[in-house]
Amino acid sequence: MKMTIERKDFALHSPFVITGYTFLELNAVWVTLEKDGFTGRGEGVGAYYLGDDQAKMLRDLEEIKPRVEQGATRQDINEIMPPNGARNALDSAMWDLECKIRGASIWELVGLKPKQLNTVATIGIGTQEQMATRAKELGDFSNLKIKLDDHEPVEKLTAIRAARPDANLVVDVNQGWQFEQLIKFIPALSDLGIKMIEQPLARGNDSELDGFVSPIPLGGDESVLNLSEYEANSKNFQVINIKLDKCGGLTEALQIVDVAQKDGKSIMVGNMTGTSLSMAPAYVIGQHSEFVDIDGPLLIAKDIPNGLNYLPGGKVEVFSPTLWG
Repeated sequence: MKMTIERKDFALHSPFVITGYTFLELNAVWVTLEKDGFTGRGEGVGAYYLGDDQAKMLRDLEEIKPRVEQGATRQDINEIMPPNGARNALDSAMWDLECKIRGASIWELVGLKPKQLNTVATIGIGTQEQMATRAKELGDFSNLKIKLDDHEPVEKLTAIRAARPDANLVVDVNQGWQFEQLIKFIPALSDLGIKMIEQPLARGNDSELDGFVSPIPLGGDESVLNLSEYEANSKNFQVINIKLDKCGGLTEALQIVDVAQKDGKSIMVGNMTGTSLSMAPAYVIGQHSEFVDIDGPLLIAKDIPNGLNYLPGGKVEVFSPTLWG
């Protein structure tokens, strides 16, 4: 086995603003595995709020490289490495390589018949006017995901709803509210027909939701990073946002899907931005998801060759094995 690790940087169309953070470019890592004439690829982006950046991913991958080249399996690396962006890149490359060696698609390996997905388009934080204008510009998308903080959230959503009365709206607060603000804002959000509120409170403050019955489903993202955190922190969330860069790859993501579905939770698949190489394994989780957020390539200036095909209305065609899997 030969393992190659690369730094990959991609310009965004424009700065992308969420609560407490502005993305200026995509800084990813790629893993390429070569064995017996076959090649598998994977991309990792990491979670910025955990300090899991490009430099850390490169260090983690260099550290595990000798074990991989000596024959460590996908199951081995999921036991050796913590759940993070580096493991996601390697896990994804191992799935891709396994598909190529076995001459089988990812759909055959996971036992699914793929369906076309319909992704949200994400609107970053801006003024009321900027966000409403962006909602109009995204008129082809039936599903919109709105990034919010605690500055005029109701007013911004009201402007967006006026601009797009037809759209399905979900909001992502990225830990930006206090519990008292959630209580204050929910009636208006309910009147505006918001379908889901993602991560309203700060990671670690989930106990404040104990006993609270929300009229709008609440989604766990930063509070539910991986399988162990699902088991510890999921009780107050009706929707679980699975991101491969948080949980360390498709292998663990499929395990989270299994337990969450048994618990009656809805699934959301999300992303930390990324090219189509990140979105392809996430597309597998999208097959189980009520909420689909795989618009990462639409945020970058130029996607990779043979990337996902985004159609009008937010539809995303099933990818080709030329891309991955």
